[in-house]
Amino acid sequence: MTVGATVLVLSGGVAAVGIYTSLQADLPDHRWLADYHPQQMSRIYAADSRLMAELAVERRVFVPIEAIPARLQQAFISAEDQRFREHHGIDPLGITRAIVTYVRDRGSGRRMQGASTITQQVAKNMLVGADRTLLRKAREALLAIRLESTLSKDRILEIYLNEIYLGAQAYGVAAAAQAYFNRGLDELTVGEMAFLASLPKAPNNYNPARHPEAARARRNWVLERMAEDGAITQAELQAAQAEPLQTRPSRRPDMVAVGQHFTEDVRRELVSRFGAEQTGGGGLVVRTSLDPDLQAATETALRAGLTNYDRRRGGWRGPVARIPAGPQDWQPALEATARPGGMLPAWQLAVVQQVSEREARVAWLERDAARNPVPRSAVLELSELAWARPQLPVRAGDPPRLGNPPRRMADVVAAGDVIMVEPIAQRAGRVTLRQIPEVEGAVVALDPATGRILAMSGGWSFERSQYNRATQAQRQPGSSFKPFVYLAALEEGIPPNQRFMDTPVEIQTGAGVWRPSNYSGGATGQAVSMRAALERSLNLVTVRIAEQVGMPRVSDVANRFGVIDNMPPYIAMSLGAGETTVARMAAAYAGFVNGGRRVNPTLIDSVQDQRGRVVWRSDVRGCQTCASGPEQVPNLEDNRRRITDPIAAYQMVNMLQGVVQRGTGGRAGAGLNRPVAGKTGTSNDYKDNWFVGFTPDIVVAVWVGFDDPRTLGNGETGGSNAAPIFRDVMAAALQGSPPVPFRAPPGVSLVRITHDNGQSIMEAFRPGTENSAQPVDGFAPGAAERVERGLGGVY
Repeated sequence: MTVGATVLVLSGGVAAVGIYTSLQADLPDHRWLADYHPQQMSRIYAADSRLMAELAVERRVFVPIEAIPARLQQAFISAEDQRFREHHGIDPLGITRAIVTYVRDRGSGRRMQGASTITQQVAKNMLVGADRTLLRKAREALLAIRLESTLSKDRILEIYLNEIYLGAQAYGVAAAAQAYFNRGLDELTVGEMAFLASLPKAPNNYNPARHPEAARARRNWVLERMAEDGAITQAELQAAQAEPLQTRPSRRPDMVAVGQHFTEDVRRELVSRFGAEQTGGGGLVVRTSLDPDLQAATETALRAGLTNYDRRRGGWRGPVARIPAGPQDWQPALEATARPGGMLPAWQLAVVQQVSEREARVAWLERDAARNPVPRSAVLELSELAWARPQLPVRAGDPPRLGNPPRRMADVVAAGDVIMVEPIAQRAGRVTLRQIPEVEGAVVALDPATGRILAMSGGWSFERSQYNRATQAQRQPGSSFKPFVYLAALEEGIPPNQRFMDTPVEIQTGAGVWRPSNYSGGATGQAVSMRAALERSLNLVTVRIAEQVGMPRVSDVANRFGVIDNMPPYIAMSLGAGETTVARMAAAYAGFVNGGRRVNPTLIDSVQDQRGRVVWRSDVRGCQTCASGPEQVPNLEDNRRRITDPIAAYQMVNMLQGVVQRGTGGRAGAGLNRPVAGKTGTSNDYKDNWFVGFTPDIVVAVWVGFDDPRTLGNGETGGSNAAPIFRDVMAAALQGSPPVPFRAPPGVSLVRITHDNGQSIMEAFRPGTENSAQPVDGFAPGAAERVERGLGGVY
């Protein structure tokens, strides 16, 4: 060898060592892969274990190698790396072929091609990156060798089969089996396994829906490789190749279709507790308190209530759009018309084709099983449209003024109008006109013992607005706040039959003289019992009670019950001038019915990590006897904070029953035929309508109003708008269950007295206060007829 050749060899060797040393120094640490867990979907479940939502950065279900069928493992080995079990991380023949191809195509603009082993693909995907350069291939090869010395073949294959992207938004073999075939891994046929193994190179190019022939050819090639490797017999090869490649995408029929506002609040709470990365990729199993049937009934009741108001006060706001109505033009024009946000799934966008004096013929497009548009038509009748009165011009900020009911069909629609309709199930060939209300609302139903939210609707439609009016909107509670004023008096020993004057009040404030008035505008000039004042929602009496007990005490009650934190002790607050949420009001009223315990509304019961370990739960009660065996009755500790005494709480329950039986909340209990208690609320200028009420087992809070606070119209009260929604939700919640009475606590005194209206009722007194009511301007309290004391009980 010449001196020059020797120098050249030595120089090459030094350069190779230098490159090797540089590559080694720049390699990432691979040891963390020994304990690597890929991102997994987190799943949210309802109380009945039905799936509500999947939260995923990457749609993946992790499956340990032991649970992956051996033939499915072999399908990927045959397709991607036939010598996987023998080599030590790299396949020299494949690397040589990649280098030759790179040198040949350098400068051509073509991407570098290679035949990486499965170990190299793990190194590329997890540690090195996907840039296609010779330097990257070298680093990938070195790292693959290191991986083989650190991890077992099964561990490498496990990471690969759970990490690989296989199209259809699916990462890993388990998610892909669901996405393409709606099957578990143990249910796949040999042909289906081979198809999944055909996808890693180019999932989009082998999608059977778009490229059926290419997908079938690639699957058959994988099957041939499996036969070469002895993974399947020739008979199995022929049978699998003859098998049609028919995908069955998962439709998740068990997925809960309601409660989107609820689900979004759960997602936000998960992000707050665990972070966005863990929420979207930590494989969390989230159990919630949602009752899907009650949630569906709640959404239906709220939408019915909002629609009733809109038809009474909103009038007809006109068509969605206008298009040609001719026989050739309407179909493409209608298909191009976007559905308005908030349009319900059962509604159809239809074009008006013909209009007569009393009817209009409308047409729309439905999709058949192959998703092809199929024209449909029906008749819209004038007799259904008495509500569709035109809106008259008003000044900005004023409530709508409506014209007269339509006398002919042309007063409502014209040919070419695009409108929303809903087929009438009981009348074939007929539809009814629909309109998305402008008014909004919210409902929360929760368990008063635990605070678990069983149903929550944050508005007309999550599609129209993701803003959750049940938890995010701060609104004035109006008269639904009054029970907390009256509770402050009950706590001080003022009996429910104590009288206060219903006469005008003038109060000097920093802003001048405040002169509150009753809803009716006047005052009776009479002394009214505290009970009757609450039933009739008398503002003047409420103000006098607040003055007597002092607003600092009322503020303390509001803070203890969680209605308004740190409420300023202004007298106007006694009439509900502060702001709170629907969820807070529901939880606060729960403190009455559960005997004076604070509950915090919760959506999530428990959270488990991907290994099934409970990492968080809402119920933190202790149970010393739970570990004693199945024969021992669990004795759970009641660690809820006491916020009022049981007698004051029961007195308020008893008084709120009167609101439903004799007062402003009559519509709330209509037809329920069981004990119901609650309170209406209407804020200034009719901007907010409320009803918050309960039975012994459930609390329901309802709010109705506009997002931009404006009047609902004169006479629009909580008793007329919110109470009927409450009744419908409560009827659904109580369906099939027997009536349960409210239970009086031990020591309460039940006294038969004469109500202000002359009716004989049972009143609840704190012991020793039965005859403590003081006369007011000559008006004496009702005389006690009978006193029942003792251990408490059901009344």
